[in-house]
Amino acid sequence: LVKRITVKPGAKFAAQMHLHRAEHWIVVSGTACITKGEEIFTISENESTFIPANTVHTLKNPATIPLELIEIQSGTYLAEDDIIRLEKHSGYLE
Repeated sequence: LVKRITVKPGAKFAAQMHLHRAEHWIVVSGTACITKGEEIFTISENESTFIPANTVHTLKNPATIPLELIEIQSGTYLAEDDIIRLEKHSGYLE
């Protein structure tokens, strides 16, 4: 499953994890500050990261312009209910 996602400036995804799917995020434009497990790092245009299933993760747009990314989901179950949110989400558009 492939999605194009826009994240507003200053907005973030809720901390979450998926039991049955992994995600690969590719930044099309902008900058993403990512937390993946205990690791915190930043990726920019034409960079990517892989998030294995069962890994707590979140993403924030620290910039003043929208963040555009491609999310590729893979795994045995790709439905939207395969999500465990660890906090409330805010401020992104799909």
